[in-house]
Amino acid sequence: MTPEIFTQRFAVDAADIDELGHVNNIVYLRWAQDIATAHWRARAGDENVDAYVWVVTRHEVDYRSALTLGDEVDVRTHVDGAPRGPIWRRFVDIYKAGADKPSVQVQSSWCLMDATTRRLKRVPLEMAGRFFV
Repeated sequence: MTPEIFTQRFAVDAADIDELGHVNNIVYLRWAQDIATAHWRARAGDENVDAYVWVVTRHEVDYRSALTLGDEVDVRTHVDGAPRGPIWRRFVDIYKAGADKPSVQVQSSWCLMDATTRRLKRVPLEMAGRFFV
């Protein structure tokens, strides 16, 4: 099975820019979280969205090139091939629109929890299958 690549486009605006004139590091993490949430809601199904919540346990960010005011960015995400218990790795690549190489790459570990009890839950295989083509 191949992980589905889920994509969204964002515009860089003035509030995203830091004192160095490029996108602030925290904005990249916001985009990574926003696309992860959108991908989850688009594919998981209402029953899973209602039953579970995700929390991040780790982010790793590699900065390759700066993005600046007025740029449009394509943010792409996919999940790792197999969850490990409650942990599932997610990959996010942030491209300047039209670029061949990502400006930023984010690898995150997400942990699945029961929405009511907040206890860790093993990622159900049936649910994981919805994120592959």
